[in-house]
Amino acid sequence: MRSLNPILKLVLELGPLVVFFLANQKAGIYAATGLFMGAVLISLVVSYVLTRHLPVMPMVSAVVVLVFGGLTIWLHDDLFIKLKPTIVNSLFGAVLLGGLAFGRPLLPLVLDTVFQLTDEGWRKLSFRWGVFFFVLAAINEVVWRTQTTDTWVNFKVFGIMPLTMAFALAQTPLILRHEAKSEDGGQA
Repeated sequence: MRSLNPILKLVLELGPLVVFFLANQKAGIYAATGLFMGAVLISLVVSYVLTRHLPVMPMVSAVVVLVFGGLTIWLHDDLFIKLKPTIVNSLFGAVLLGGLAFGRPLLPLVLDTVFQLTDEGWRKLSFRWGVFFFVLAAINEVVWRTQTTDTWVNFKVFGIMPLTMAFALAQTPLILRHEAKSEDGGQA
């Protein structure tokens, strides 16, 4: 499996969100949802063409975007696209914490190629991300239920992403503390 340049990977992950934001500003939530669905599919196709592999989290997110985006457009009700982040984040949180409950941290399946950690490191990081995903789901619920659609879209782009990046960076000490070393003393 080939890996993507980190900047290209970021563009493929953030590109659909930027399309969603810009389209919402110009044409409203329903057009933005349709363009978001198309951008997500294009992002997955480009990722697959370049790596011959579909990443798990973007794939799951794409399925939910297509289902809930389709319902949003078909029923002309923006509730469904607003529920998408709650559902995706709750699903990821449940999978990560559920894996831990069964003694199997599942985060390495997604991040193993990025870095190597000890078993304890994977357990701690999986727990933290699992809880964080549930926090994101709760925040999404509060924002979409109490704010306008435009405010929710802005928060989705300018709130959730910075929160996620800040959380990821805050995990650096744990990652450095629990790096798996090879037997010769170098990185595994």
